[in-house]
Amino acid sequence: MQLNVFKIDGTESKEKIDLPSNVFEIEPNHHLIYQAVRTFLSNQRQGTHKAKERSEVRGGGKKPWKQKGRGTARAGTTRSPVWVGGGTVHGPRPHTYKLAMTKKSAQLARKSALSLKAKNGEIMVVEDINFEKPKTKDFSSMLKNLNIEGKKILMITVQNNDNVYRSGRNIAKVNVLNASSAATYDLVNNQLIVIQKSAVDELCKPFLK
Repeated sequence: MQLNVFKIDGTESKEKIDLPSNVFEIEPNHHLIYQAVRTFLSNQRQGTHKAKERSEVRGGGKKPWKQKGRGTARAGTTRSPVWVGGGTVHGPRPHTYKLAMTKKSAQLARKSALSLKAKNGEIMVVEDINFEKPKTKDFSSMLKNLNIEGKKILMITVQNNDNVYRSGRNIAKVNVLNASSAATYDLVNNQLIVIQKSAVDELCKPFLK
């Protein structure tokens, strides 16, 4: 697959780049993409949720009224689950949500995500960007020139470029990641993937070993 390389002023350069067919043109495995996204989101959960059960709620040691004679239901404690302020029945307890995938499955899921994006025409390659200093205005102007302003965008850089990251982080719907840290979830959770030219090889390196 060949794509034109765009300049940051929005014009097409004369240069074209070849995207490896074994990464960007495979038949997407939708189930593995689903598994990778589910695994990623599950692993973000801390699992520290906790509600006090009946034995953990303070108070309620005294019987609120005598057993018989009041014409109402008997009660042994004010901390019963049916009372306001009582313990919770089968409340959440801390536990792990960790999931895992085999390395082979995870790689195939990542390739499937890239192929799906390429198939839908949702990948753009731009020349390497290197701002002299962090400036949101310059990043926003680049998006406007490329006619992609307002879209949900993932920009992939070749390495941790702090100036580019800090220029784009305050723009709504824009996420800047380096090629090695872009997970399958990041690849599918956007409308358009913008890849810097030198980041293409870095993005494909794990699959070409």
